[in-house]
Amino acid sequence: MSGKLYLVPTPIGNLGDMTFRAVEVLKESDVILAEDTRNSGILLKHFEISTPMRSYHMHNEHQATEDIIRQLKDGQIISIITDAGTPGISDPGYLLAKECVANDIIIECLPGATAFVPALVVSGLPNNEFTFVGFLPVKKGRKSKLDSLVEEKKTMIFYESPHKIGRTLKDFAESFGAERKASLSREISKKFEETLRGTLTELAEIAEKRNLKGEMVLIVEGAPH
Repeated sequence: MSGKLYLVPTPIGNLGDMTFRAVEVLKESDVILAEDTRNSGILLKHFEISTPMRSYHMHNEHQATEDIIRQLKDGQIISIITDAGTPGISDPGYLLAKECVANDIIIECLPGATAFVPALVVSGLPNNEFTFVGFLPVKKGRKSKLDSLVEEKKTMIFYESPHKIGRTLKDFAESFGAERKASLSREISKKFEETLRGTLTELAEIAEKRNLKGEMVLIVEGAPH
């Protein structure tokens, strides 16, 4: 009898955002796949979860997936967690979910933390339709990706790291127009959570003046209809 794969969201900042059900599922799993076992070890210790962990990240997921599928076929209950947020959303998880579907293995994703939803909701920009882009290519393909989004009419969602946010905002102002409205959320659910709103040019100027820290979620207004 086949086992089951759980995709378990973990807090993106505040440990209080962990759900009771997530803790229960992790405790009852045979093994937990973790993006960084050191980072996840702190989380598991906090919630007194003693389930053994196995490293599963972007550098080994292709090699490890076949063995994990075999374990699932043998009836094991396996959960996957990432450093923060929902597995598969700009984090490992998609490949394993895809292979589970191909092998008729049951998969379930628990509701829970993900960074882009609160950032979108508080942006003040239209959220009835949106396009999730995630991280842009660093070099190769970056310009062509931006060019492909110039006429996108839906609100766009991007992830960015703090040391690249200034450059990215300048790139966006050049590609989408200096006056395009945007919202930048950082440190979501943490002590220094902050959302900055304005035009792309205004946000670029703020990023240049301030040393913004934390993972960034950038919400950009779509092209005029």
